[in-house]
Amino acid sequence: MTETADATNTATEGGTQTVDFWFDSVCPFAWITSRWMLEVEKVRPIRVNWHIMSLSVLNEHQDLDEGYRSMLDRAWLPARAATQIQERHGNEAIGAFYTAVGTRIHNEGQKDFEAAVRGALEELGLETEEILAAARTDVLDETLRASHAGGIEKVGDDVGTPVVSFNGTAFFGPVMTRIPRGEEAGRIFDAAVTLAGFPYFYEIKRSRTTNPQFD
Repeated sequence: MTETADATNTATEGGTQTVDFWFDSVCPFAWITSRWMLEVEKVRPIRVNWHIMSLSVLNEHQDLDEGYRSMLDRAWLPARAATQIQERHGNEAIGAFYTAVGTRIHNEGQKDFEAAVRGALEELGLETEEILAAARTDVLDETLRASHAGGIEKVGDDVGTPVVSFNGTAFFGPVMTRIPRGEEAGRIFDAAVTLAGFPYFYEIKRSRTTNPQFD
């Protein structure tokens, strides 16, 4: 089953709003924002529709320091594994995979991305060896790049992950270093939706002084 990369914001039955979210599994800021969105689902009538973005694709022609380039080289595998899951099992499975692999990478500090992917696949009962074997190749890179492009074309290529789209407007971010919970998560979402309602609003930014915390 294949989900299309062409995402639109629509109201589902009962007035539930779809929020489209583009992520790279290895990005700590996307991880925090994604966990915030799951909190928002508990307190606001929304449903998150997950899409794959790739920092490896975004930066493949950039001049980067050796350490970051090495990380991006390894980050192809989680993105390709997610694309395999999307192709085989659809969008709902993508969200479950993101939670399983992201918990290993971020909360548990797993730096071996292949081991994190393997553990996530095994936890979810998916075709571990088949998906891993395919993810070591570029067989679905056209699909991966199309999904990535679907997010980038909404915000421009001078940003990273995550990209979040609601009410027809997409932003990079919000970038946070803590996961808002409960009604606090809902209030931040309400504020983001309000800002998205102004077509001439583009950016708020300040220097980050705290590091990501995932608990």
